Amino acid sequence: MPFYFEDQVLEPARRELTRGGETVMVEPKVFDLLVYLIENRDRLVSKDDLIVHVWHGRIVSDSALTSAINAARMAVADSGREQRLIRTSARKGFRFVGSVVSDPGLAANTIAEAEPAPTMLNLPSIAVLPFENLSSDPDRDYFADGVVEDIITALSRFKSLFVIARNSSFTYKGRAVDIKQVGQELGVRYVLEGSVRRASNRTRITGQLIQADTRAHIWADRYDGDLADIFELQEEVASAVAGAIAPKLERAEIQRVARKPTKSTDAYDIYLRGMSKFYQWTMEGANEASRLFRQAIELDSGFAAAHAMAAHVFCHRKALGLTLTSGEVAETADLARRAVELGDDDSLVLSLAGWALAYVVHDLPAGSGLVDRAILLNPNLAVAQFASGWLNVWLGKPDVAIEHLAHAMRLSPIDPAAAPSMVATAHAHFMAQRYDEALSWADKATQAQRTVAATRIAAASAAAAGRLGEARRFIEQMRQIDPTRRLSNVVDTLGPYRRLEDLERYKDALRVAGLPE
Repeated sequence: MPFYFEDQVLEPARRELTRGGETVMVEPKVFDLLVYLIENRDRLVSKDDLIVHVWHGRIVSDSALTSAINAARMAVADSGREQRLIRTSARKGFRFVGSVVSDPGLAANTIAEAEPAPTMLNLPSIAVLPFENLSSDPDRDYFADGVVEDIITALSRFKSLFVIARNSSFTYKGRAVDIKQVGQELGVRYVLEGSVRRASNRTRITGQLIQADTRAHIWADRYDGDLADIFELQEEVASAVAGAIAPKLERAEIQRVARKPTKSTDAYDIYLRGMSKFYQWTMEGANEASRLFRQAIELDSGFAAAHAMAAHVFCHRKALGLTLTSGEVAETADLARRAVELGDDDSLVLSLAGWALAYVVHDLPAGSGLVDRAILLNPNLAVAQFASGWLNVWLGKPDVAIEHLAHAMRLSPIDPAAAPSMVATAHAHFMAQRYDEALSWADKATQAQRTVAATRIAAASAAAAGRLGEARRFIEQMRQIDPTRRLSNVVDTLGPYRRLEDLERYKDALRVAGLPE
C-alpha cells in the first residue's frame, strides 16, 4: 500500500519514492528504514528494533545508523536540524512524525492546509541555463558557455544562495524548455536564461530571471561593453541576479565575489576553448585541453584557473587509465601549487589543485586542507563537494564522504556525468563494509555510464556480498571495456588510501570476483 505525505509518495511494493512527481534516488537499506519508520509511525522505534527488522540482526555501528537516518531524512527533504518528518528522541529512538494518509486526495488536502515545506537548506535556489549564442559564428558557442559557467561560479560563492552546478544546467543546452518543468526537475525556485552576442571586440549579455513555479519575470536587463570588460559584465549580471532574489545580501558581499581571472582577453578565450575540450570527457579532449591551458598560461603566467585546470587534466588522464611518469607527477605538483599561490581565495582553484595533489601526487594532507578551505569559501561548489567525497574515502571516513557526495549530487541532480559520484558513494559504502549498499550504488553507476571504475567497484561489492555470479559478470564487462586491467595495475588508477587494509580488502574482493593477477 502506498504512503502519501506532503507532496511525496512511498510505494513499498515498487520500492519507489517520488516527490512532486519526480523519482528520488534512495539506497536499498535506507528505503527499508523509511518503510519501517512509516509503518510504525504510531510509536517510538528503538535502535534494537531497527537492527532486528531493517538490518536483520547484523551488528551496526552507531555511526552507520546515524548515517542511515541522515540519508533517510535527506531522501524525504528533511534535516537533522528541522526534524519535520523524522524525529530523534535522544538515547531512546526515532519516530516518523509526518502526516501520512493512504488516499492521494487526502494527501493533497493535507498539503494545502499545512505550511509550505521548506526547500533544501532553506535558501533561495537558482539554475542558470546555457545562454543562446547570437554571434554570427556558431563556433563561438564555447564563449557563450564560458560566460555562463563564470556567472554560475560567481553566484555559487554567495552562501545565501543554492546554485545548481554547470553539468546539470547544461543538459538543457539546445533544447526548447518549459521553465516550470526545469524548476521541478532541478528543484529550484528561479531560472536565469539569456544570450551572448560577440562581434569583433564588443560583447552584449542579456539575461532574464524567472520564477519557475509561476513563470513570472522577476528581472531582465542587458549589458554592453568591450571584450576587455567581459568580467565586469559577468559581475554585473551576477550582482543583479543575487540582489533580485536575495535582497538581504549586503552590497559589500556582492562586490566581494567579483574576480578577474586574467587581464588577457586572449588568454581567457583560449582557456574557454580548453574547457570546451575538457568537457568532452575523452583522452583526446584532455590532451587538447592541456595544450590550450598551457597556451593560456604562456599568455598570462598569473592565470590561476589555467594552472589549476592544467593540473586537473592529469587527474582525468589517470582516471582514464594512463600511467603517469614521475615527471608528469612532479609537473602536476608544480602546476597545482602555483595555482594556489595565484588564487588562494578562489574556491574552484583550491578544489582542483587540492584534488590533483591528493589523487596524482598522493599528498593527501595538503590536498584535503585545500578542499576543506574551498568548501568553507563556497559550500555550493559541486566539484569541491565531489573532491571532498573522494578524499574522505581515501582518509577512511566513509560516512563523511557520503554526506559530501550527496551534497554534490543535489547540486547537480541531472548531471550526465553523475556516475563518478555514484562510484565514489559505492566506494564509501564498501570501505564501511556495507556491501549491499555499495553494490546498489555501483549498479546505478554502471547503468548511468558503464566505465572501468563503475564495473570494478560493482564487481568488488558483489564479491564481498557473496554474490559471485554478479561479480564475475561485472568483471567480464570491465574486461570488455579494457582487456588490460589486472590486479597488478588496478592500483594505478586508485587514490592514496590512508588505511592499507582498506585497499587490500578491495583487491581481495576483486581477486575473488575473478580479476586476473
